[in-house]
Amino acid sequence: MTKKKILVVDDEIEALMIVKRVLEANGYEVTTALDGEEALEKIKSAAPDAVILDIMLPRLNGEEVCKSIRGDPALCKLPVIMLTGKTTDTDRIVGRVIGADVYISKPFNLEDLISAVREIA
Repeated sequence: MTKKKILVVDDEIEALMIVKRVLEANGYEVTTALDGEEALEKIKSAAPDAVILDIMLPRLNGEEVCKSIRGDPALCKLPVIMLTGKTTDTDRIVGRVIGADVYISKPFNLEDLISAVREIA
């Protein structure tokens, strides 16, 4: 069986590596990006099955990346999990309006993240 490919996008290296290790331990192939522009490049080159996306990123923020994904006919069905420090109800609503399939606030439970990935990828 082919491993599902997940792109993890976060400019916080420690958080990025924790998510990467946990996903790999659960059988996923993981690619990483540190900013929004790199994320869009890797979405096109690595063809992930899902994206885990921080909102507060350099170059292009996560909201802009999500809008780009949803606005591209070739990518619009790509599942997106927003994993972010933004925690208000308004932030969650905005995340869903721009196209996030799942919105998880930091700090987060690793089991909740794995469950969300299993559900959408």
